[in-house]
Amino acid sequence: MFSAKNISPRTISFFTALGLTVPISLLVFIVEKRWLPAAVAFIIVLSGSYLLISFVLERFIYRKIKLIYKFIYQTKATKKEETYYKYILPQKSIDEVRKDVEAWAEENKQEIELLRKNEQFRKEFLQNLSHEFKTPVFAIQGYVDTLLQGALENPEVNKRFLEKTATNVERLTNLLNDLDEISKLERGELSLFKQNFIIQELVKDVFESISIMAEQRHIRCSIKKGCESPMTVFADKEKIRQVLLNLVENSIKYGKINGNITASMYNTDGRHILVEISDDGIGIPEKYLPRIFERFYRTDEGRRMDITGSGLGLAICKHIIEAHGQTIHVRSREDIGTTVGFTLERRKDQ
Repeated sequence: MFSAKNISPRTISFFTALGLTVPISLLVFIVEKRWLPAAVAFIIVLSGSYLLISFVLERFIYRKIKLIYKFIYQTKATKKEETYYKYILPQKSIDEVRKDVEAWAEENKQEIELLRKNEQFRKEFLQNLSHEFKTPVFAIQGYVDTLLQGALENPEVNKRFLEKTATNVERLTNLLNDLDEISKLERGELSLFKQNFIIQELVKDVFESISIMAEQRHIRCSIKKGCESPMTVFADKEKIRQVLLNLVENSIKYGKINGNITASMYNTDGRHILVEISDDGIGIPEKYLPRIFERFYRTDEGRRMDITGSGLGLAICKHIIEAHGQTIHVRSREDIGTTVGFTLERRKDQ
């Protein structure tokens, strides 16, 4: 069925030529009073006008459309593409060409939007990076200047200032190490050494290694009742240890005094184990949740609190879990607490 939406260049040429030919042929018939001259005129005019109109369309319209195609697909035409432009493209209707151009425009719109978001992310990243470096650098500068101005001669002052300087140097070192690690993770240079191990035992090791930090805030770390039965996962044990350390440290930093941190493990679908670290701390406002795995990102409440750290912990966790081909997520409510969970592959029989 004829459709004006899908009309081709040749169809346009034919109907335009027909529209010119019919009145001319009728005029010849009226003048000559015979069908033969009218029929000859019909054939000659139809053929000539069809060829002329096709030539004009090809020369002045579809050549421009071909250039548009070359532009939107950014091609320097190969032999195959030249064949496409020469023989296939002219068969496309104007409506099909319009759809192609609209699809290209939509794709470019999405790319531009992504570039804008990346540019905003880059600005925030540089701002946050500057803030993270500025704090320890200015502190070191202040202590050194004070020592050089005479405090170096006072044994009680110089030792204390040197200890504080060393602490800030260590903070800078940790920041640089974290930046180096996350750069490797983002470049896909992380090597995983997977093995079978019991996740509960690793969680207990992490709780033990961080017990002093937890005791200072009187926070109790435990495994949820019903989750004590050993579950074996197949993953890089040391990398998962790093993930758990980051999550538990965050729970201690943002947890409330005399609070609780609970680890839980669930067999989800027979092929994966879900590991969750929960606390009853200050929580995270819902509007911040989509961004907490970004590098250096901290909520307003987190920035107001006097908490040290590189700000890269959760970003590193995300990359490590994704390198395992798994997912990490967060649930949180203000003044109730936060739960960060991630999945791991179940044990693999060797």
